[in-house]
Amino acid sequence: MKKQRVSNAFVAASWIALGAGMVGYIVGLARAEMQLNEKGYYFTILLYGLFAVVSLQKAVRDKLESIPVTDIYYGICWFATISSIVLLTIGLWNATLLPSEKGFYAFAFLLALFGAIAVQKNTRDNMIQE
Repeated sequence: MKKQRVSNAFVAASWIALGAGMVGYIVGLARAEMQLNEKGYYFTILLYGLFAVVSLQKAVRDKLESIPVTDIYYGICWFATISSIVLLTIGLWNATLLPSEKGFYAFAFLLALFGAIAVQKNTRDNMIQE
């Protein structure tokens, strides 16, 4: 039985979510009045989070498709995903930013993570169809 192909609308929405989250977050950092080391911290958290969720999505999908995934790798993926969110939360909690700025960074970060997961899922789904 052939699986149904992912719709072009969902693929586009996923890429838009990833792009909007990343670009919004990075533009916000570029325009922010904070020290370069603070900007570096937040930028690194974004990269860490994006890599973590893509790895986690792949590991979860591999397990569902009975592709071997070691427990340690699976655990590291979950740890990396959760720790990226916790590190952003701690950073924003202690930052001297307006609450609206803190919310902007949090939502841009989460949108980028969601977009990365969806893009990874769509890419894998469409590879299976071919």
